[in-house]
Amino acid sequence: MKVLSKTYENYINGKWKAPQSGGYKESISPSDKRDIVGYVPVSTIVDVDEAVRAGKQAQIAWRKLSGAARGEYLRKTADILEQRSDEIAETLTREMGKTLVEAKGETLRGVDILRYYANEGMRSIGEVIPSTDQDTLLFTTRAPLGVIGLITPWNFPVAIPVHKMAPALVYGNTIVIKSAFETTVTAIKLLECFIDAGFPPGVVNLVSGRGSTIGNALCEHPDIKAISFTGSNDVGQIIAAKAVKRGVKFQLEMGGKNPVIVTKHADLDLAADLTVSGSMKSAGQKCTATSRAIVVEEVYEAFRDKVLQRIQNIQVGNGLHADSYMGPVSSENQYCTVLEAIKKGIEEGARLIAGGKPESTGDLEHGYYIEPTVFDEVKPDMFIAQEEIFGPVLALIKVESLDQALRVANDVKYGLSASIFTAHLDEVFQYLAEMEAGMIRINGETTGLEYQAPFGGLKASSTQARELGRAAIDFFTSIKTITIKPSSVPVGDK
Repeated sequence: MKVLSKTYENYINGKWKAPQSGGYKESISPSDKRDIVGYVPVSTIVDVDEAVRAGKQAQIAWRKLSGAARGEYLRKTADILEQRSDEIAETLTREMGKTLVEAKGETLRGVDILRYYANEGMRSIGEVIPSTDQDTLLFTTRAPLGVIGLITPWNFPVAIPVHKMAPALVYGNTIVIKSAFETTVTAIKLLECFIDAGFPPGVVNLVSGRGSTIGNALCEHPDIKAISFTGSNDVGQIIAAKAVKRGVKFQLEMGGKNPVIVTKHADLDLAADLTVSGSMKSAGQKCTATSRAIVVEEVYEAFRDKVLQRIQNIQVGNGLHADSYMGPVSSENQYCTVLEAIKKGIEEGARLIAGGKPESTGDLEHGYYIEPTVFDEVKPDMFIAQEEIFGPVLALIKVESLDQALRVANDVKYGLSASIFTAHLDEVFQYLAEMEAGMIRINGETTGLEYQAPFGGLKASSTQARELGRAAIDFFTSIKTITIKPSSVPVGDK
């Protein structure tokens, strides 16, 4: 066990600054509660106001740089992040709990996203449009919004901040980021890469603190021109209301209750492999994690048996250990929430066929470990089939046909990610037409993304202001439509 007692600070206007409150909070590893990763600031609205004022002042010069010049800062950041990927991945694993392999993959994805948006600085930001007046030049361009508030979650403390920060910055905005309290040390180590890449003072700012204080202050600040948030639906609705009241842009990525549909034409080994991976890696703490397996009755028992075989082979342990497949959930609060959801599943009559209890053998007693959990005989209206659990819990639902499977899959408030396993083309086309989700997979895991493609959900999962890819420009900029006509006096005449 390692103990690191370093105290971290906010980053405002190019300087590390103690919070005005003078208060700090322990960041404790969920893998081992004896491991203090660091002490992070408990900030106030005064800190937020200082950071926003710095961003507003810095944006005057930042927006005047060419897109290529802004992109070069991101390219330098990517190189530094790549060089420090081992250190940052280890911090991520200690602070959030996911395995080191997953943490390293996430960190390197951050490198790729930075490089993608570095190149975005050289791409088109408008178009020429034919005018009805032959003497008029009509075209569009894009303008940055100003200071953007970014509120990021604990489950992807490198990748999600990067995929918000990179487009916001390359399009000419400045940012104030409020990272999740649980993973602030990781966020600070990420921010150090931006700082060491030479970003001018005030362009990137970080304020650590409670969401009820810092998040609210960002949403209500008159100089914050947009809010990008990833997190729970309850908090997202509050942010949306505040943003609408002020008339500013908001981008929300929230919950999911992501299904896989398994038909009688599926490769059952592939389906079982990817269902288990999608539901159990990162201890199920992904917004795109597989939460429900909806299986036609002809193959239900065979699929269930294959899933159970794979579940039994999962090694639960500290994410820093090479043989660990699944680490702990992220915090005591998450631990209690997941166990309560499992209890509700049992009370409602679902049959628990794997896991369902804390994992506390040996050193695991010091962390927030939960056994990989599978429920059988789940009815579509049960709590565990309707509500996001955000833990290593999979609900198996038997259906008679693909038609019924699609009805069950769609009969939730969420619509983020979904997958179907089938080798039958007609089933694929029916699924594509009827599945209500923003991320549609065929014979693939519900989790994961391609950073060059739009990401986001439907229904309560998202406000449909897409993240990533070229779609990001729609949120982080405003369109200006411009017409130019020649003067009535020819050039050179007096």
